[in-house]
This record gives sequence, C-alpha cells and structure tokens, in this order.
Amino acid sequence: MGAEVINIGTGRSSFTSGVEKSNETPFPVLGSTSIISYDSEFDHLGDFVLTARVGANAGNLYKYAGNVKISDNTVYIQSNNLNFIFYLLTKFDVKKLSFGTGQPLIKASELKNLSLHFPIDDEQQKIGSFFQQLDNTIALHQRKLDRLKLLKQGYLHQLFPKNDEEVPSIRFAYFENKWEQRKLGDLLTKNSKKNKDLNVTNVESVSNKTGFTKQTEQFEDYSVASADLSNYYVITEKQFAYNPSRINVGSIAYKAVGDDKSVVSPLYVSFSTKKLLNDGYLWNWFKTTSFQSQRERLSEGGVRDTLSFNQLSEMLINVPEYLEQEKIGSFFKQMDDAIALYLSKLDKLKSIKQSLLQKMFI
Repeated sequence: MGAEVINIGTGRSSFTSGVEKSNETPFPVLGSTSIISYDSEFDHLGDFVLTARVGANAGNLYKYAGNVKISDNTVYIQSNNLNFIFYLLTKFDVKKLSFGTGQPLIKASELKNLSLHFPIDDEQQKIGSFFQQLDNTIALHQRKLDRLKLLKQGYLHQLFPKNDEEVPSIRFAYFENKWEQRKLGDLLTKNSKKNKDLNVTNVESVSNKTGFTKQTEQFEDYSVASADLSNYYVITEKQFAYNPSRINVGSIAYKAVGDDKSVVSPLYVSFSTKKLLNDGYLWNWFKTTSFQSQRERLSEGGVRDTLSFNQLSEMLINVPEYLEQEKIGSFFKQMDDAIALYLSKLDKLKSIKQSLLQKMFI
C-alpha cells in the first residue's frame, strides 16, 4: 500500500501524506513538484516543506534539507520551486484548516480539496527567491538582536557584584572607591499619592514586556479599571511601580522623564529613589541574580510569589559612588536603546513581509 496522494489546485502541485512505506516507484513530476514514496522506513535525502497533520504543531510549516524520517502524521512536499511552495502555503496559512483543541487535526480530505493559484515556473522562482532573501535579512537582524541581548546579560553579571563580592569583576576607568552595602529601604521613598481629586484619567498597567502600558492597549480596548479612580496611585516622572504578585516574572516599570502622568491600581506598589541612588542603576540591578535570589528568599509563598514594599525594603544592595552608578545606568541605557532599535527594525521587516505575502500571492 503506497502513500496517499493529495492533489492541490490544477495539478501543478501535489502533496503526499506519509502513511506507510511503499515498494512502488516514485510518483511522477506534476508541474514543478514531485511526489515521493519510499522503499525504506520513510527515510529520504532531499529538500522538503513539511507540515504536521496532528497535534499542537498541526499546520506549522517547516523547510527541511537533508535526511529525514517522515511520520504518518506529516504532510510533505518536494519541489523544484520549494521556496515558492513554502511561502504560498505561509500566506494561505495551513493552520486554519486544523480543528479541535486538545489534539488539533488537519483532515487530509480538506487538503485534497484545497485550490491554490500558481504562476509560471520562472515567476515562482523569482517570488520564492525574493521571500527567501527577505527571510535571510530578518534572520540576520534576529541574530544581531539575540547577540546584543546575550551581551547585555554578560555585562549584568560583570558590572554588578555577586552576592559574596564587594566590587564587580569589571569597572569603568578611574573608579576605584569601595562599594557600600545598604539596605534598599534606606534608599527608597514609597509613593502614597492617591488620585483623590480625579485629575488623572490615564489608567495604566505594568507589563513585563512593555513596562507602563495603557489598559486599553494591554486589554484590547477593554479597561479593567475601577469606575472610581480616587483610590488609584498617581505615577509621575522618575517613579517605579510593580505588581507584587508578578514581580517574579519581571512586572516592574519605570516612568521616564517626559512620559505622561498616569494612575495605577492600588494593588501595585510604587516608589521613587532618594538622591543617593541612581534610577538607571537601580533599574538594571532589578535584573541581576542578587535581586532575584533575595526576591525568592523574601517573597511569600503561594500560587504566585508576592513581594511587598516592606519585603523589598529588607533587601541589601551594593552601591558605588553616585557617579559610578550613573555611568553604569547610562551604559545599560545605551544598550537598551540599541536593542530597541534592532527590535523596531525586526518588527518593520516582519510587517513588510506580511504585507507582501498578501499582495504577491492570490
């Protein structure tokens, strides 16, 4: 018994679903696409577009080159214009054919009845090559972004002292004074200003990805704010706020100079630094293992670790003189700006790709 052949469109493209090994000869070339059957355990050396037919990855597309073992839950295709096939199916979005929640499934019968448009082979080649180059550019920017993030993590380890050290492993030139260990509560002022006069209507939440975020943006035009904002905390420039029950996943934000005034839920903790502590230095200290280990030790147990302001105040922080704090904070700000720039470029390239997929395929 051979593999099941799934014809798509007018015969210019065909798919096969790996069912069991076959002793038959390979299927003939249909248009620019050849259908393959096997003489041994679904192993084959070649270039493929693969999509899972069953499970969480049903409808996901993969390009694969080399020796591959095809399971009976995989639909695969080999083509002279493989890139075109891949991007054509990307635009179509095979995943939308899946149904079911626990174990999504794509029916072979639906793939059989799928009708897609194909240009002549030369145009297929040009379109496929264009999108491959675009993907290569996206991948290049992604690698640069990943390397920059990794570099930042390395500097976080090196520019802040470890728990058992008095000074970091590397320092900026001309700074030699000893660092001082302080209790964080001595360097912070808790914010207790409420929106009693209701002058502030800009309601924000704290996201571990985007920091202060308008609730209407975070919850897709749906506000979870109370109708009465008089009990909400007013957040102004140079203030921090965090979610006590989500600080373990990084839900903390900083209101930079020039940002709009806002209010946050009374469930949040808000504070500012005293003159001895630089905001940028503290912001990056929150990303260190020293903060994480103390948070784990001090947080209350439960479904989510909860860190109150009193518990935060009990933490110990090693601080250099203010000018060195400022230098460290400025250094990481430059890295964050570079990361944001790469991320913006990457998002734009992905947006361009999605737009062109819609315009260059029928």
